[in-house]
Amino acid sequence: MSTHGQIRCGTIAVPDLDKAIAGYRDTLGLSLVENGQITASLAESWGAVATALRRYALLQPKSGVSCFIRLVEQPAPTSFVPSTTFGWAAYEMTAQDAFGWPDRLAGSSFEVVGPPKEIAGLPYFIAMQALGPGREMIYLNEVRLDTPSTDLPKAKCLADEIFIVILAAPDRHAAVEWYKDKLNLDIGETHKIEYTMINKAFGLPAGTQSTLTMIQKGRMPIVEVDEYPNQASERQFGAGLLPPGNSMVTLDVDNVAELDVDWLTTPVRREGPLYDGRFSGTVRGVAGELLELVGGSE
Repeated sequence: MSTHGQIRCGTIAVPDLDKAIAGYRDTLGLSLVENGQITASLAESWGAVATALRRYALLQPKSGVSCFIRLVEQPAPTSFVPSTTFGWAAYEMTAQDAFGWPDRLAGSSFEVVGPPKEIAGLPYFIAMQALGPGREMIYLNEVRLDTPSTDLPKAKCLADEIFIVILAAPDRHAAVEWYKDKLNLDIGETHKIEYTMINKAFGLPAGTQSTLTMIQKGRMPIVEVDEYPNQASERQFGAGLLPPGNSMVTLDVDNVAELDVDWLTTPVRREGPLYDGRFSGTVRGVAGELLELVGGSE
């Protein structure tokens, strides 16, 4: 039984699907559960009609949790630089043995950009960051403790479910209010930290602080909204394609019919492991992010 707001899938645009499948299956240890071609109806629902008939693959952690990675094959723009544009910036996966991941990723299609480390003021997990085969940012975080306001899932396999998605926003307050008002989610704690990934991406001095706010449902974390510096820009990509890198997030909701949002197309019922016979539709958030919502069977 899913919870309203639960992360269902992280979609990633990749230039070479076979290479990406090998990375997520053979290196991260996920299981390939579905592959084929994107239907015209699904592509239209994303506002990405040029992805119709492009190859995709759906992978699931070995734990069997209903949370997926979807890889969609499309050309990669040479202009894309991770962690410098608005939209989905990273997917955080709960993982085992964070300090062992650099060796596991050596020689693979993943590049370690943030070695495992403990974060000052956040003793709840050991964080590390890697770029994947589509230049997507993946965090492999070893959970140690629940936070005072959230329950963090401990991994049941080496790389398990996505438990937080990170949104780079030009206006953090507006983004937070949108998730609260439009999706009936809760505003969690706000933190100010030295965010190494942001400082590296923009060449900011060591010690520069960034502000982030958690969006959650009860004690379940969902979206970390990061306030990006003025140097950040809109993500550029080809007409009718998905945004490069971390492309789109899918959330479970109680019922799409009960949401007052601006759908790109009218939600329809879809089959397969990800949709499970429920209705799905896609919206754009205030940071330009693509958000696919799944829920309701009548």
